Amino acid sequence: MAIEERLRALTHHSGPQQMVFFFSLLIEGALAGALYALAALAFVVVYKASRVINFALGEWMMIAALLVATGIHAFALDVATAMVMGCVGMFVVAVAFNVLVLRHLVGKPAIALLMVTLGVGALMRGLAQLMFPGVPSRIQLPIPTDPIILNDLSVPSDRLIAALIAAFLIALIAWVHQRSRTGVALRAIADDQQVAMAVGINVHRHLLIVWCLAGGICVVAATLWTSVTGGSFGLALVGLKILPIVIIGGLESIPGTIIAAVAIGVLESLAGGYLDPKLGGACGPLASYLALIAVLCVRPFGLFGREQVQRV
Repeated sequence: MAIEERLRALTHHSGPQQMVFFFSLLIEGALAGALYALAALAFVVVYKASRVINFALGEWMMIAALLVATGIHAFALDVATAMVMGCVGMFVVAVAFNVLVLRHLVGKPAIALLMVTLGVGALMRGLAQLMFPGVPSRIQLPIPTDPIILNDLSVPSDRLIAALIAAFLIALIAWVHQRSRTGVALRAIADDQQVAMAVGINVHRHLLIVWCLAGGICVVAATLWTSVTGGSFGLALVGLKILPIVIIGGLESIPGTIIAAVAIGVLESLAGGYLDPKLGGACGPLASYLALIAVLCVRPFGLFGREQVQRV
């Protein structure tokens, strides 16, 4: 809160302090964008392989954060062990979702898959309130929280470290997707599932791997997000923040998602810093959706997405 109050105070000054305010907003936005990118990656890896638009991403992150918080507060585990417990829990969720839901929807219209993810999200919100009553939502990571002062710029150290961890994991997942045997198989499935099956790739097993990977990403992203913002139940709304990012960047593009996440983070920060004091708030999310509309008018498949060519 001290950082936000300092930023607001700078808006009433001019000259060099306005420049400090501007660069502070840029830094805040870029750090937030790194967390956005990690969360959006859980969306993109699933869509690339299975063509499922997971509108329940926010609820997946909420459950992941609650599992980690339960391990810390109910079982007195350290953060790393609690995150491992959270990953195991999300793997179980991914397996159950694949076996009980997705396998029964193979070949069904895309709207059916979309509606199922919305329904699963609503179910997860209800179950979370029943299964995790009284679980503290705060996850405190063992990282410093004092801001780093560079001249007059104040950089929140916890958000900086969280952004660096997110950036490392994004690079690792991108490398695995491009270089590993599993990554090659997933890219083959993304291009054509029938051809992938014809050359001996077990599509169902690899789709299960993708959903488990998305669950693991949700655990790390939710833990980092909750540690710097607090409140795991608010994570259910993260999906609304991620949706403009993945569409602007291109639903199939990991590099596009990363660039769009940082851009949206900066845009939301600037809009919130300059417009919220004048218009009363909520300008950041509004700006991201206005950017989404503008991009869709110019490139409906996203800035880095591939245009779908249909042969007739």
